[in-house]
Amino acid sequence: MTAHPPPVSVRRLLVPGRGVAYPEHWSWEWVRRRSGYEWAPEPPGPPYEPAGRVAALHAVVAARTEPAVLIAHSAGCLTVAFWAERHTGPVRAALLVTPPFVGEMDVPRRPLPFRAVVVASRDDPHATFEQASDWARAWGAEVYDAGAVGHLDSKTGFGPWPAGERLVDALCGGEPLPTP
Repeated sequence: MTAHPPPVSVRRLLVPGRGVAYPEHWSWEWVRRRSGYEWAPEPPGPPYEPAGRVAALHAVVAARTEPAVLIAHSAGCLTVAFWAERHTGPVRAALLVTPPFVGEMDVPRRPLPFRAVVVASRDDPHATFEQASDWARAWGAEVYDAGAVGHLDSKTGFGPWPAGERLVDALCGGEPLPTP
């Protein structure tokens, strides 16, 4: 009989966007409903200041040795790109949900050193599908076409987001993405 190593636990770290999401937002739902999800860091709200967000994310990532999947929404996607440019850590993958188009900020545009998936919306008011796909190309990420889902936030009807949970589970297990 062959002994199998115990499964590796994977941290699920939620990287907040620019503001504090409403309590019914999928990210808060996941923290409340499922064990293993935590904020990296707790959403501070506006203004979006990259250096502080990157430092806070790095503190959470570096605090433990278990692999992590970063789950970022909106400006949190930019935080992940800035973090990956300056730091390393036990990150297995990142789910980058509806990254915004920003023309005034010099966001890193090189491949991330881990698997990444950009969730793109067909009618996001903060970025076109093409702009989100451009981020994906720059970051070496796969594109997941979520359809017409707005900014994938509580304003557009997303409290629970089961498709997102399936994407996170696939990234944690190193599996192919489920189809939309």
